[in-house]
Amino acid sequence: MMEFAPVGELAEVTAAEQGGSSSGGRILGIDLARALAVFGMFAVHVGPDPESVSRLAGVVLWLAQGRSAALFATLAGLSLVLLAGRVRPVDSRRRVRRVAVRGGILLVLGTLLTMLGTPISVIIPYYGVFFLLALPFLWWRASALAVAALVVAAVGPVVALAPMVIPGEWLDTFAAYDPVNMMSGRGFIDLLLAGAFPAVSWMAYVLAGMALGRMDLASTAARVRLAGAGAGLCLAGYGVSWLVVNVFTGVGAEVAQGSAAAAAAGSEYIVQDQGSVAARLLVALPHSNTFFEIAGNIGVAILVIVAASAAMDALPRLRRLAAPVVAVGAMSLTAYVAHLLVIRFVEAERYLGSPTAVLVAFVLTITVFAAVWSRFFRRGPLEYLLYVASGGRRRAPRHPAPAAVS
Repeated sequence: MMEFAPVGELAEVTAAEQGGSSSGGRILGIDLARALAVFGMFAVHVGPDPESVSRLAGVVLWLAQGRSAALFATLAGLSLVLLAGRVRPVDSRRRVRRVAVRGGILLVLGTLLTMLGTPISVIIPYYGVFFLLALPFLWWRASALAVAALVVAAVGPVVALAPMVIPGEWLDTFAAYDPVNMMSGRGFIDLLLAGAFPAVSWMAYVLAGMALGRMDLASTAARVRLAGAGAGLCLAGYGVSWLVVNVFTGVGAEVAQGSAAAAAAGSEYIVQDQGSVAARLLVALPHSNTFFEIAGNIGVAILVIVAASAAMDALPRLRRLAAPVVAVGAMSLTAYVAHLLVIRFVEAERYLGSPTAVLVAFVLTITVFAAVWSRFFRRGPLEYLLYVASGGRRRAPRHPAPAAVS
């Protein structure tokens, strides 16, 4: 059985329990999508600048910016619904307790990882908050979840501007008594409002993923409709933002000037910190956390999930060939923590010579490790510890024979 979750094993769902081989392809497709997000994360954190490589490679690296993290968050919502019961909740009290415990564990683990002081904005504590905030939505219908995602995407970016108008002394007082902030310097103000992945905006991805989890992703008709919706969201997000920013307003010129000035000063222009209110609400740049970026990113996530699920269903040979990559998606928490530790304690570029070589080494190493590990164990190392800590069986059963994923 291949298990999957955004950060650690979350949904104990087998292909047989979900309705046979078609659903099995869907489950493997979700792990494949998550593996692509892992590789995209590596590209963003250790890979070369998209502008420094050839055209096609540059486009691929550029596509990973912001979208890989958004894909993770969308898959998190999907997995939460599968844990609660795709059609209706199963054993609700135990399931809710396990999700809540995992949220708390991820909040603590993420805080500890943040304390390492890497240059990476650690997403794990945000996931802990996402899990806890998602609890009231676990049994909503797909349509209600989709509407909730739309509302959060529209309202969240405006609410995220609150630190601009709240008196600074109020924020400082809250931060002074925030235990998470005292430990890592990234407390609940960051996790909810002002950080790299603020829950007030990023819950839109989680809710959208939960809506996907309520749908029959094994249905060809559903996949066609979702593919259309994903493409439409991409156009509505990135396309409309481009028109508004570059044709109907002067925001594009403002951002270009700010970026040029920052580059001349040897720094980076971050629109959410340095841009005008209009820029903070209208652009669709990576990690701008605007409605337009969120809509476009959800569209990309839907297209990736649908394409991966369809491919795993339609191409049995691809299941065999992609098994090592699928295994990476099944142990994404292990991959994430491992890559943070390497970034913190190993000067990989010093030994390997270039960001491209570092990226290739990261991808190959985690793929080989995951492929070997998955032949013997159902869960990754950290996924198993998270499973046990949240009330699972205290043993790590062997992974089934390779034929189970072919």
